[in-house]
Amino acid sequence: MKKRGLLLAALAAAMAVGAAMTSQAAGWVQRNGTWVYEDSNNSLVTNEWKRGADNLWRYLDWSGKMAVNTWVEDQFYVDQNGVMVSKTWLQLDQDVNGETDESHWYYFQDNGKAVMDAWKKIDGRYYHFNEEGAMETGWIEDNMYFCGESGAARTGWQLLYPPEDEDDYWEDSYSPFDDLEGKRWYYFSATGKKYVPSDDSDSDYVERRINGVYYCFNRNGAMQTGWVYMGSDDAEDDESIANYHFYGPDGGMITGFYSAEPPEDLYSDYENTVEWFYFTKSGAPIVGPKEGEAYTSDFLTVNGKTYLFNEKGTPVGGLQKVKLGNRESDTAEEADWTTYYFYPNDRTAAKGKVEVEEADGTEATYYFGTTGKGYTGVYGGYLYFKGKLQKAEEGSRYQPIQVLGKTYLVNASGRVTKSTSGVKDVDGTKYATDKNGILKSVDGEPAGDGWGREPDYPYFDY
Repeated sequence: MKKRGLLLAALAAAMAVGAAMTSQAAGWVQRNGTWVYEDSNNSLVTNEWKRGADNLWRYLDWSGKMAVNTWVEDQFYVDQNGVMVSKTWLQLDQDVNGETDESHWYYFQDNGKAVMDAWKKIDGRYYHFNEEGAMETGWIEDNMYFCGESGAARTGWQLLYPPEDEDDYWEDSYSPFDDLEGKRWYYFSATGKKYVPSDDSDSDYVERRINGVYYCFNRNGAMQTGWVYMGSDDAEDDESIANYHFYGPDGGMITGFYSAEPPEDLYSDYENTVEWFYFTKSGAPIVGPKEGEAYTSDFLTVNGKTYLFNEKGTPVGGLQKVKLGNRESDTAEEADWTTYYFYPNDRTAAKGKVEVEEADGTEATYYFGTTGKGYTGVYGGYLYFKGKLQKAEEGSRYQPIQVLGKTYLVNASGRVTKSTSGVKDVDGTKYATDKNGILKSVDGEPAGDGWGREPDYPYFDY
């Protein structure tokens, strides 16, 4: 009785499956334990898809048998029940020359086709599948994308090893600031594509703004730090510091004052191992003219302090000859000049009375106005010319000096002698001046244009 019960149960199960698989005279039948599909002439259907009573697709192979656990038409897959897989992930062993290779993940779409040689957005993430439909990981698509171990394309900032076929992989050093153990920072857009210069760009680098900060990437997409040459390869002024930008330890573009070693390619042009530079909002360093060729329009004012930069991009120090006005004006070439003094320690323009070392090593007293401009004329009872204090020559008590078409009488300390009816020099020459210190007479004779020497000019080495 027990065996009979088991037989009846097996028969009932087979009849149930047959009922599910058979919907008409032509339909699914089981032969020798294998499901086949007969047409109305009782002939086996081959190489064709057929639905079962459950409305699911199954495939009949070349012999007419229902296919199971195999690929069909190189893009579909049927499971152990012969049902076409759809709308799901499936991990399968890859068969290579008859031998099982490593396993790969595949994704089968609503129509049952595996995604092949394409991107597919699944549950909000992008995945890429190769020509055989295997999900890819690592660097793909000409190294423009990176897919993690899960297969999802990375987005945003990622610290990764460079692709082995790129120059960055073979570089020994990647950053002047830290050790990334051979890895580089990359940034991938929301679609997973990394930031790189466009194909038609003249530069090997591109700047991109990310969360309000500019970063620089090379043609491999690796984030840059330190000095980066941003000029075109055929730029005529490629030796200029103006073509460089500087990026900090975190890759962010530096603006404002920053001290750093000069660019390696220009290192020999600088006196100091570390120099100060000032970077504009666009990331370019302020570059001025050669010393002695500056105009006041070349000044940079930061927080109320005035600076002047030379052609190397560093703030100048010491006594400087500066033309007044804008170098772009029509009258620039005829512009007058005066002196400015920039303190050697912070390179800011001096104001007021300052002891200045001139280019020949001698010290002289200078006076600079509220803007830092070297004063010409009488200030505080002393005579200045282009900022430099004018004194009677050594061995003289007094001396007439011509400044701006007027002849002033000054003593050995530079003080203007005013309202005097007569003072004598060591040689007995008698001078008289008006209330402003202007020379009126010499030895009782009216002072003409011939009296008074030229003022002492500031001394420079250029």
